[in-house]
Amino acid sequence: MDIQTETIERPRITAFGASSVATDEAEYANVMALAQTLGQHGWDGITGGHDGLMAAFAKGMRAGGGHVRGVMLTHFPAPPENFLSEEIRAYDFFDRMRTLIEEAHAWLVLPGGLGTLAEFAMCWDMLAIGVLEPRPLIIYGEMWQNVLPVLEKSLRFSVGAPMAAIQLCHNSDEVLQALAGADRQPK
Repeated sequence: MDIQTETIERPRITAFGASSVATDEAEYANVMALAQTLGQHGWDGITGGHDGLMAAFAKGMRAGGGHVRGVMLTHFPAPPENFLSEEIRAYDFFDRMRTLIEEAHAWLVLPGGLGTLAEFAMCWDMLAIGVLEPRPLIIYGEMWQNVLPVLEKSLRFSVGAPMAAIQLCHNSDEVLQALAGADRQPK
């Protein structure tokens, strides 16, 4: 009798977030706990591979049993303690962003700065205009509670209901609920 084994690939969630958050800040611990919960619920992670909330996410994901891929730029050194399972090198920011966006089954936008805002905007736009298959775009944290209404009021949208693509979450239960319907097929 010939027995075939099936390879089960866990779904991947890309986390975008600030690299400037210190390990002793409450946001760091919060993101680490969230990522640990995601890992325990069968998710693997992808990050930009640097310090701050990216490191908190990687550390938590690994603690929860998840695999974490860091997508780093070729000309930036990896932080000494990055908690990654593997590193992938991208030639430039555009290649890096493409990998972070296209290889994910879902996106988690953590508090951040301009880089995080650019990554969020690209995911949001690609979902809104239908360039990518639908997947959860989760905005996490109090920072975004103030930003989203300004974006909704100020931006000129070329599609009907782009705000519908965004799910604002404040805790791990809400994130897990937002991920419940995510396509878990290999990307």
